[in-house]
Amino acid sequence: MRDHFTGFALYDLDDQKMIYELNADKYFIPASNTKLFTFYTCLKILGDSIPALRYELHSDSLVFWGTGDPSFLHSDLKGTKGLGFLARSNKSLYYSTTGYANNFFGTGWAWDDYNDYYQAEITDMPLEDNVALLYADSNGNLQIKPSYLKRFLNSDTSYHPDKFKVKRDFLRNNFIYPVMPIPPNFKQEIPWKTSVELTLELLRDTLKKPVWPVNIPLSATAKTIYNGNLGTVYKRMLQTSDDFIAEQLLLTCSSVKFNTLNTDSVIGYSKKHFLNDLPDEPQWVDGSGLSRMNLFTPRSIVALLQKIKDQVNNDSLLYSMLPAGGASGTLRNAYKTDNGRVFVWAKTGSLSNSYNQSGYLVTRKGKRLAFSFMNNNFTRPVKEIRDEMVRIMTYIHEEF
Repeated sequence: MRDHFTGFALYDLDDQKMIYELNADKYFIPASNTKLFTFYTCLKILGDSIPALRYELHSDSLVFWGTGDPSFLHSDLKGTKGLGFLARSNKSLYYSTTGYANNFFGTGWAWDDYNDYYQAEITDMPLEDNVALLYADSNGNLQIKPSYLKRFLNSDTSYHPDKFKVKRDFLRNNFIYPVMPIPPNFKQEIPWKTSVELTLELLRDTLKKPVWPVNIPLSATAKTIYNGNLGTVYKRMLQTSDDFIAEQLLLTCSSVKFNTLNTDSVIGYSKKHFLNDLPDEPQWVDGSGLSRMNLFTPRSIVALLQKIKDQVNNDSLLYSMLPAGGASGTLRNAYKTDNGRVFVWAKTGSLSNSYNQSGYLVTRKGKRLAFSFMNNNFTRPVKEIRDEMVRIMTYIHEEF
C-alpha cells in the first residue's frame, strides 16, 4: 500500500466510534462507490415502486412522458407495466419529448468508452437498457437485438480488429463488423446512439401501433404508472454495479421531486437536504461513478453508510442488496467465506488506477463495522491491490 494513495476509515456501528483512520479526510476518486450516494438519495425520494411513465388522457388521445425509469423493458428487470398500459390503450398515443435537461453522457465521462457496454447513453425513456446485443445465432450468422437495428448492421472490408468485434460510429447507429469468421457463442453489448426518432421507432415496433411526437410540458395533473418493486432495481444496481441503472435512477428521483429530468438538480438537492452533515462536502457529478470528477473522503462514505443503515433499518435486507464476499455480485470471487458464512458486504468501485471497497463487516466476535477502503493512483495490476485489501479485511474479521 506504500506505492500509491490509500485511504481507510473503520467505524464501530454499535459503539458509534471511529476505530481507525488513514488519510480518511483526503479526497479520492470513488468510481462506483458513487452508487452508494445514488442509492441513499433514492431511498429518501422514491417510494416502494418505480414510476414507469406519466400520462394524461384527452378525448381521443393519450399523452405520455418518460420518467427515466431504467426498468422499462430492461433485459433483466423486465419492467412491462408501462408498456402494457400503452398497448391496451385504444387512444392515439403521443410521446412528449420534453423533460430531459442534460447531455447523453454524464459530466466528465470518457467519450472513447462509447462503444463499451457500461456507458449507455442517458435518456428520459430508456428502452431495453439502451444497449444493443450482438450475437451469433445457431447458424453462425451475426444478429442484433432489438431486431429493428439490423438495418444498421453492415460488414466493412476496411475494418481490421485483432479479433472479431463490432464497432458503432460515435455519432450514429452504424454498426460495422470485420469480414472474418464469427466465433461460436459470440456475444457483445454496445450502447446505441439515442434519439427521439429512434425511441419513437422502437416504441412503434414493440407496440405495433403508431406513436406520435409532441412537445408538451409535463402537466401538473398527469397521472403515474408504476413498474416493479424498487428493491429488485437497487439489488441489480449495487450487486452488478450497473452504471445505466444508477444514472437513470437519479433522473427518476428528479422526475418525482421536480417534475423534470435533471441530474444536476437532484444531486444538488440531495447534498443540501440529505448529505449536509457529512464530515467533508462531496464533489458529486454523476449517478454511476464513471466520472473522475467525483471526489469523496473515506470518512464521509462511512458516515453515508451509517445513514443508509438507519434508513433501511433492516440489516438482512440491506446486506441482501450489496455484493457479498465469497457469495454474490462483484465480491463473489474476491473473498472466501468463513466456513460458509459471509462476513463482508460492500460496494466496489473500479476505474483505471483506482480500486475501492466501502460497506459493512461483521467480525467473529459479532462486532458490526462500517468501512471505506480507497486506493488511487496505483500502476500495479488491480488484483494485487484487491488481494491485499481482502487480506486486511479478513484479518480484521478474524481477530477483532
